[in-house]
Amino acid sequence: MHIKRTLNAKLNVYKSVRFPYISKKNSPHRYQATIGIGGNVGDVKRRFIRLFVAIQREKRVSLLQTSLILKNPPFGYLDQDDFLNSIIVVKTSMNAKVFLNYLLHLEKKFGRKRSFANAPRTLDLDIIFFDNLSIKTEKLTLPHPSWSERESVLIPLSGIKV
Repeated sequence: MHIKRTLNAKLNVYKSVRFPYISKKNSPHRYQATIGIGGNVGDVKRRFIRLFVAIQREKRVSLLQTSLILKNPPFGYLDQDDFLNSIIVVKTSMNAKVFLNYLLHLEKKFGRKRSFANAPRTLDLDIIFFDNLSIKTEKLTLPHPSWSERESVLIPLSGIKV
């Protein structure tokens, strides 16, 4: 069950058992990563819960915290359903490039198909921060470009306390 709160005519937030969530366990892993999660195809709230469980099962990752879920309009390509977005904070033993490949694998496992920029999607996983790293390669830019300009990141991130 999700509890809904309206922020304004275009934005709603949802709370449930796992969103927001704070772990009480210590993690042995080295790196901390903040991940933006989103989707707008199918039962996204259920998919977020399945993602939560999948991450908790991965031995190379400790799930530390999640934010509330934000429902917000799409940007870029506008002829699509609203998105649900949240933030997940983890600790991992994987370096940034290996972790990116892990997230791409999760997207594929959850039915992500890449067709065009800003297309509708079942699941989108973006590394927002990875420790204090600054990286700019063809496949990975950290921190995530334009994270500070997106309500879909800023509003969920505002509730993170890690």
